[in-house]
Amino acid sequence: MEKATFAGGCFWCMVTPFEELDGIYGIVSGYTGGHVEHPTYEQVKTGTTGHYEAVQITFDPDVFPYEKLLELYWCQIDPTDDGGQFHDRGPQYRTAIFYHNEKQKILAEQSKKQLEESGRFSKPIVTEILPATTFYPAEDYHQNYHKKNPKHYKEDRAASGRDEFIAKHWGNNE
Repeated sequence: MEKATFAGGCFWCMVTPFEELDGIYGIVSGYTGGHVEHPTYEQVKTGTTGHYEAVQITFDPDVFPYEKLLELYWCQIDPTDDGGQFHDRGPQYRTAIFYHNEKQKILAEQSKKQLEESGRFSKPIVTEILPATTFYPAEDYHQNYHKKNPKHYKEDRAASGRDEFIAKHWGNNE
């Protein structure tokens, strides 16, 4: 098993694309990349801890290769927005790929370069590729939020503009 860590704005919206796929054995919502130890949601949402909202995925690379995770990741975000994602604004909602080893770093850089060269976006790709640091799981109520609070999750996601962006820029590739 390996770990993959992705920041793509609201971590609630980053769980559903990856769950229930063969080779994915767990997805945890949490915080990473900041300077505060054991941050809380209340601290992270202020944008002052340096942390990103992120998901950490446990996967079997023989069943679901890291390259496939990257393909799926890019199709969930606006990689040109350095101020957050959709209606979630602030540094805690920026996008980033946190690599856990040299192979992941190389594959992430290659996938970013391919996206830059594809011409899909007219603005620069600003998603960072960073070394994985301590990952702090979010509070229990954030784990599997879409299952615990489906009505609120659907309303929040619909209001965010994420799905319209995905449809416009990624089409059926999600």
